[in-house]
Amino acid sequence: MQRVPDRDGDARQETIGERLRRLRRERGLSQRELASPGVSYAYISRIEGGARRPSVKALRMLARKLGVTADYLETGSEIRDTEERELRIADAELELRLADDTAEAERKLEALSEEALEAGDALAASRSSIALGLAAAHAGRNHDAIKRLETGLELADVSPSMRPDVYATLGRALAASGETQRAVDLFERCLDDVSRETPDDLTARVRFTTYLSYALTDLGDLERAEEVLQEAIAKAEEATDAYSRVRLYWSVARLSDVQGRSAAALTYIRRAIALLDVTDDTLHLARAHLLAGSIMLSQGNTQGAARHYDLAERLYGPSAEPDDLAGLYTEQSKLAALRGDADEAIRRAEAAVEAASDEYLRERGSALWALADAKALKGDVDGANEAFRQATELLGEHGHRRDHIEAYRAWGKFLRRAGREEQALEVLERAADLGAEPASVEAHGYR
Repeated sequence: MQRVPDRDGDARQETIGERLRRLRRERGLSQRELASPGVSYAYISRIEGGARRPSVKALRMLARKLGVTADYLETGSEIRDTEERELRIADAELELRLADDTAEAERKLEALSEEALEAGDALAASRSSIALGLAAAHAGRNHDAIKRLETGLELADVSPSMRPDVYATLGRALAASGETQRAVDLFERCLDDVSRETPDDLTARVRFTTYLSYALTDLGDLERAEEVLQEAIAKAEEATDAYSRVRLYWSVARLSDVQGRSAAALTYIRRAIALLDVTDDTLHLARAHLLAGSIMLSQGNTQGAARHYDLAERLYGPSAEPDDLAGLYTEQSKLAALRGDADEAIRRAEAAVEAASDEYLRERGSALWALADAKALKGDVDGANEAFRQATELLGEHGHRRDHIEAYRAWGKFLRRAGREEQALEVLERAADLGAEPASVEAHGYR
């Protein structure tokens, strides 16, 4: 930025008039030569003398004749406003990823988003909104994430091929908020867009096929989930990207587990583990072992489940994300309950509830369900009843439809065993009503 000395010899910022005069003289132009229709030489003289401030139209015309940007003529900065804003957004995004407390970075992005909207800079506003949405999703604020991400995608044309992470996060937030049908619709559109725009990008197609299968499974449309996966598996060997095959195997394992085909589920998750074993991706390897343990636990294989859970815990390490810890402790609580160790089951479930806190409400709902089962095993009828109540409330608002229904069924069966027949009947009727609703119909908690 050009600076000129004042009367005392100290540097001060150059005014627009001084900058205009300097640039005109550097180019050997008189005021009459610089003038053009709508910008007379007298008008230029008044600007240079500090008596007038140029209009936006005049700035653009003068800048074009002087060979500089209108931003530079107005501010003296070589960086355009849009470019400078992009740099500030990039800095805030980096701060968002690195900071332990993201509140300040989110405040900066919020201000940048508003600034960009006022300036008509849709791309910068979109980028800011998307960054805020990703941060909200990471913190478990799914409703906020949906709003931010959808706003960002409306402001600019963001392709699923270019930003699959944005669409994946939006879909997961929709599913976690109970809006599973909208997640299915989103991933079907993404898959159509990718197939049309980049038909040779098998990796992107596999990615969105697996996302779609997750959403369909959560919706309860297992037949359609299997159909889309089988289409992708037929081409899986064409994929040179190991992660594409991992996604497919993982998806088939998850679907097979829900269908009750535990042998097939184990086969596919083991294939995923084998591929992940040769990478440095300990996070996804830990999650794969956790799923393998869950499948084994459903078979009653407590020894095999314990082995996978131990591996997952070691791979997560001391810096595991709270939602991962909540999932691990929940599964370990189920394992302890199946072994008949009520105290250990309660301890692990309480640790899961604490890890989930108020940020990861779906995980907290699952942890409370495990805590309810553990307290029921201990004989704490009132404690179990309250934990079931909280679990079904959270799962209805933030969990998947299938889990919501199953938690109600487990609650009803517990109440019946406890001799609370009237309350049990009421809860089981609620479970039946939820189960009778079509999967595509948005019920309470599935807005």
